[in-house]
Amino acid sequence: MGWKTLDEMDLQGRLVLTRVDINVPVEAGHVTDATRIERIVPTLRDILSRGGRPVLLAHFGRPKGKPVPEMSLRVTLPALEAALGQPVTFIDTPTRADLDALPEGAVALIENTRFTPMEEANDPKMAAFLASLGDVYCNDAFSAAHRAHASTEGVAHLLPSCAGRLMEAELKALEAALGAPARPVVAVVGGAKVSTKLDLLGNLVTKVDHLVIGGGMANTFLAAQGIDVGKSLCEHDLGDTARDILTRAAAAGCTIHLPTDVVVAREFKAGAASETVAADACPPDAMILDAGPATVAAIEAVFAEAKTLIWNGPLGAFEIPPFDAATVAAARAAAAATRAGTLISVAGGGDTVAALNAAGVSGDFTYISTAGGAFLEWMEGKTLPGVAALG
Repeated sequence: MGWKTLDEMDLQGRLVLTRVDINVPVEAGHVTDATRIERIVPTLRDILSRGGRPVLLAHFGRPKGKPVPEMSLRVTLPALEAALGQPVTFIDTPTRADLDALPEGAVALIENTRFTPMEEANDPKMAAFLASLGDVYCNDAFSAAHRAHASTEGVAHLLPSCAGRLMEAELKALEAALGAPARPVVAVVGGAKVSTKLDLLGNLVTKVDHLVIGGGMANTFLAAQGIDVGKSLCEHDLGDTARDILTRAAAAGCTIHLPTDVVVAREFKAGAASETVAADACPPDAMILDAGPATVAAIEAVFAEAKTLIWNGPLGAFEIPPFDAATVAAARAAAAATRAGTLISVAGGGDTVAALNAAGVSGDFTYISTAGGAFLEWMEGKTLPGVAALG
C-alpha cells in the first residue's frame, strides 16, 4: 500500500495535525450519537503515548464557507472529552504560537474547517496555513477522503503524512475485500435506485464472482427482463442499462442473483397485509417490498460457499416491518459465517449500517465502515484524493 502509518512517523515533541470526522448528530446542543468520536480515540491515544500533541481538524454541517454559530465544533467538546478521558483545548482562530504553547499531553480542537470557502476550494493558501500549524499530518477521516479539500488533500502534500488508526483499519479492510480478496467474492448491493449505483455495479461485475441485487434496484432488473412488477418502485427507463449490466456480468464470469420470490403488499406501512409470490407473479395493484424466503435461502447458500463478502444496501424496505425480514435473515447468515471464520465480511453505507444494527449483527462483521460517499466511491473503483495524497 502506498501510504504510511503512524508507526512510521516520529511524533515525539511534535504537533500532529489530525484530520478527523466528528460530524455527529446533535439535538438541543447535545451529541446524540458519539460513534464517530469514539472511533478516533485509538489514534489520539497513540499519538499522545508517543509524545505527540494532536491538533484536530474537522468539519461540522454545511456552513457553506462562512461562520455559522450553530455549526461550531464547540458542541462536540463534551462528548470528545468524555470519550478521550481528558480535557480538550478549543481554539477558534489558531496561531502556531498558541499551539506551541500547549503542554505535553494536550489535545487541541480547531474550529470548523468549513467556516471559510477556502476549505472546499482546496485553496493552496489555506493548505499552507494549516501546514504551518503542525509538524506531521495524520488523516484519520476516511469518510471525508473522497473530498479534495484543503484539510483532507492539500495539506497532505506539505507535511510528512500518514494514515491514522481508523483510516488504516478502513483501508486494510477494503483491500482485503476487493483489492486482493480471498475467493469466491460475493457483493450484496441494494437500495432504491439503479441510477445512483451505475458506476458501482459496472465496477463490481468485473471484480466479484457473485452479485446479489436487492431492494428497489432488483425491480428494475426484473422489469428489464419483461417481468411485470406492478406498482413497485422501478426505473423503467433504465431497462437498457440493466440489460447491459447483465450482459457485462455474463462476459466477466460474474453470476447475478435476483429475487426468485418476493413479498408484496398493497400499502407501504408497518404491519400491512402482505403475501409471498413468485417474482414473476406480482399482482398489478401490488408493490414488491422485500425478497422472499426462497431468495434468502439462495443468498445464504452463496454466503456458505463464499470467502469474502462486501455489502452495500438493504434487500427490501427494511425500515418497516415485516419488510425487513430478508435483510435481517441474510445479515444473520453472513454474521454466522464470519463468526465461524469462513467469511471475511465488510459492509458500509448509512442504510446498511442501520440495517445491520437492526439485525443485531454489527459486532459480528469483520469490518463496518462509517463512511458513506467515500465507501461508495471506493467500491466504484474511483481514486480517493484524501488517500492518494498520503502516498
